[in-house]
Amino acid sequence: MSWALLIALLPTPALASGVVDNVNGIALDANGHVVRFKALLIDDEGKVEKLLPGRYEEPPPPPRKKRKKNEPEPPSPKRLDFKLDAGGKTLIPGLIDAHGHVMGLGLSLITLDLSGTRSLEEAQAKIRAYAQANSGLKWIIGTGWNQEQWGLGRFPTAADLDAAVADVPVWLERVDGHAGWANSAAIRAAGVTATTKAPPGGRVEMAGGRPAGVFVDKAMELVQKVVPPPAPKDRDIALERAQRALLATGITAIADMGTSIEDWQAFRRSADRGALRVRIMSYAYGLDNMVTIAGPEPTPWLYDDHLRMGGIKLLLDGALGSRGAWLKADYADAPGQRGLPMIPATQLRNIMSRAAMDNFQVAVHAIGDAANSELLDAITELSETYKGDRRWRIEHAQIVDPVDLPRFAQFGIVASMQPVHEASDWRMATARLGEARLKGAYAWKAMLDNRVPLAFGSDVPVESPNPFPGLAVAMSREDAKGEPAGGWMPDQRVTFESALDGFTRQAAYAGFAEKRFGSLVPGQRADFLLIDRDISTASPTDIRATQVLETWIGGKRVYVKGP
Repeated sequence: MSWALLIALLPTPALASGVVDNVNGIALDANGHVVRFKALLIDDEGKVEKLLPGRYEEPPPPPRKKRKKNEPEPPSPKRLDFKLDAGGKTLIPGLIDAHGHVMGLGLSLITLDLSGTRSLEEAQAKIRAYAQANSGLKWIIGTGWNQEQWGLGRFPTAADLDAAVADVPVWLERVDGHAGWANSAAIRAAGVTATTKAPPGGRVEMAGGRPAGVFVDKAMELVQKVVPPPAPKDRDIALERAQRALLATGITAIADMGTSIEDWQAFRRSADRGALRVRIMSYAYGLDNMVTIAGPEPTPWLYDDHLRMGGIKLLLDGALGSRGAWLKADYADAPGQRGLPMIPATQLRNIMSRAAMDNFQVAVHAIGDAANSELLDAITELSETYKGDRRWRIEHAQIVDPVDLPRFAQFGIVASMQPVHEASDWRMATARLGEARLKGAYAWKAMLDNRVPLAFGSDVPVESPNPFPGLAVAMSREDAKGEPAGGWMPDQRVTFESALDGFTRQAAYAGFAEKRFGSLVPGQRADFLLIDRDISTASPTDIRATQVLETWIGGKRVYVKGP
């Protein structure tokens, strides 16, 4: 499909100055408390002018009176460019994903996606069908496999993949992006042999003294170095597909965690064409990309607050699913394994310091309790040098030693967490660690009780970008099947108000964007949704099923749900 056709298919934006009237309006004030309103006034810059407690009333014309000679004409009431009667629909602020991977989402939509498969056999059938339908490909690339979801009880192997496709190299990333699965042709193409050493922070799964087919964390680079990267035109298509998916689920802004120079160029190309609708708070993938893209300091906000690189993203450990998360004690289901730090202690502090000295915000992935403890230590040390409003970000903060929970309240740390991970992981987390070591796991309420800024996201494409299941899980601690009944560790549930705050105001705050968007307070960008139900009174189960009817960004309609 051509770009001209892609853009032609987009809804035509409305003019910015206007009113959306007759709404069941739900927003948050400066303190994160729910406010109600009936109409939203938008100024001619696409910003919120006022929230009206009642229906909009046309201002009366000025009284006619006899004017004195040379007396100027009195000003006429301000003319609005549009008036929309929303018919009583619920209007909420645009939702913000505080941690996602924009290009990862887009590429998953144009390559092989195994996220819906429920068994190894189903995955093999899908891989085989994809190869037959794309016979000209020199490599088959994809994402989304999850051996836990398959009930496999082990990692898949190169032989499992060879049974589906043997004549073309195949490289498939695990759903969390922390392991890759290669067939024998890919392993040969990468030159990996029985004597190849895994790099620090990585692990090569072995069988019979040879690479078994799965490469964990840093070891993924052994194969990735020969995998052909997406062409610029493929990135452009992927970005457009990603935007459509985000807008359809009500995401109006996202923190892109791990932006490469190639990603940034795609963002800029889209914005130069006027096609970048979603706001992107960009965090560079490592120092090289940070310096190449932004140079000596964070970029300004570009394209009417649609794009900014403000920070750097680092990976301290892996994920629970691939047993790469760095733990203080052995995995309960794999004695002798504790995961690995992906960055040595001194190097971690050096990189964080290098970014902080040029005022870049530092966001670090930490899942295991050892990783979180080490990162808290590093922030404590660096905060002696780097003062002021730093908003150090800990991404995921999934498994935290309870003794470390109060430390998040120090030095302005932001806990950037993903509620849907808890719903996906609770069974696996119990198997990996055992109940006794989970007192500080996915501890949202504990973060709030310690007055830690709590920003919510999805980690898309690891999970769906849809934020409404995230809201539901934050309130219930139950998965899509309502399990476990009453919620897993239910004392960590949060209120509707706190859940909405995490996906709006706090997610904007986490990216230094709280003065620009996120709350619908006057002066902010008019980013909002019209949805099919009042989520403030709905049960978590009903919230999960919420449908986005319209998405507006900067006072312009950018998505309308089809029939």
